[in-house]
Amino acid sequence: MLPRLSADRNEFGQSIGDRLPSGSPEIGIWSLLAGDAAIWQRAVSYLANRDNDIHTIYAYGLARALLDVTPEADPHIVLPAILLHDTGWSQIAMSDIMRALAPGAREPDTIRRHEIEGARIAREILDELEFPKDDIDEIVEIIDGHDTRLRSLSVNDSLVKDADKLWRITPRGIDTVMDWFGLTREEAHRMCASRVHGYLFTDSARVMARSLSAVAWVDTSPQRVSLDER
Repeated sequence: MLPRLSADRNEFGQSIGDRLPSGSPEIGIWSLLAGDAAIWQRAVSYLANRDNDIHTIYAYGLARALLDVTPEADPHIVLPAILLHDTGWSQIAMSDIMRALAPGAREPDTIRRHEIEGARIAREILDELEFPKDDIDEIVEIIDGHDTRLRSLSVNDSLVKDADKLWRITPRGIDTVMDWFGLTREEAHRMCASRVHGYLFTDSARVMARSLSAVAWVDTSPQRVSLDER
């Protein structure tokens, strides 16, 4: 479900548009970085299955936030890798994808295949955009193992892995998993959290994960639910 983009009402009764602060690149994220829009434009056609396009743009935002507090990481590696990391799922049948992602699944070959295909697609797109060869090689190496490789190759790899996982416990990530497997919101949060907490590489991501899980708990708490039943 798309978040609301405009208000349903104005309880104040007056417009305050002329009093709003202007957007600042130093506070929050207002657009894709220069160059990333061209990658997104080419990647999005490979991301249409199982909400991968939505997952990817949320993961991009999470990666941007992690980069803000990780000055030693390179956004010219991390962000292209995030935009391209799941393009390989486009080469796999939806039924095979869902079986591979289900709890208790034992189909590592399917997950490995999406990494290999994603690395191939990423190289093709980055070659077309004339990225530096060394950057392409690093981005492709990160993608080729972003799920199945349990260790991190670098700080850039750590941020890609962490942003990719953190999506699962965003409100939209939980919405998505609920509908994949017919779960309640609380069940989906439990499943997603079990695949995030304990698997992150950076302290910043661990703090973000705790914050996101706190929001997810509030969404299903009896106290919060009762407020909508008044």
